[in-house]
Amino acid sequence: MKIDPNSSADLSAQIAQAIKDAIISGELIVDQRLPSEAELADHFQVSRPTVREALKRLAAQSLIRTQRGATGGAFVNRLSFEDAHAQQVTTSTLLLSMNAVSFETACEARYALERACAPLSAKRRSADQLATMRAEIFRQTQPNLSDEAFCASDVAFHRALVDGAGNPVLSYQLAGAVEAMQPLMNMITFTARDRASIVALHSQIADAIDQGAGTDAAQGLTKLETETLRMAQKVFETRASKP
Repeated sequence: MKIDPNSSADLSAQIAQAIKDAIISGELIVDQRLPSEAELADHFQVSRPTVREALKRLAAQSLIRTQRGATGGAFVNRLSFEDAHAQQVTTSTLLLSMNAVSFETACEARYALERACAPLSAKRRSADQLATMRAEIFRQTQPNLSDEAFCASDVAFHRALVDGAGNPVLSYQLAGAVEAMQPLMNMITFTARDRASIVALHSQIADAIDQGAGTDAAQGLTKLETETLRMAQKVFETRASKP
């Protein structure tokens, strides 16, 4: 593991990247104990606070974990899709909120991925996942449900559909599209929201999943994408017309 002391890059960031590269390459393996702070400081020829900052960066990415006690220290973590889930959502939320991608682009990506899940979910979904979809549809029909609660319910519905596919890679990829992008999409379309039409489409999708009809579920998602874009366009046109 090496760093470039003459580089303008932050030393702690370089150390974190060097250790990360060692983990990815297999030089450092899962559950292996890293050298102590003093040993790392000596290896990289930096101060212990610089090493400590590097370790904090790695811990924030769930790449290492720390344990106290005589047999403690920093250990290589076994990263799971669940561990990376929150970071994926945070990054996607920031990208969309900072307009790194357009609404249309985010919507296209989200529904393209979700349509890929539909046939798998129709085959593999559990009874609990279908029950979650049904429960969220019922929740969405409640007259006193706030916009924020409707958003949360919408996310829960689609999360159940995605997870029903039984594919952790797809679930991870859609963490940003559903849990980060969808709430922002909903916030944009609040003023144009037709809850009845959304609930009707959710019901159509859930029925198709229940019947094992993946193609019908995908078609329902296409209709939902069209409705989402229609509502968004209405909002954008209204905003553009205001002085």
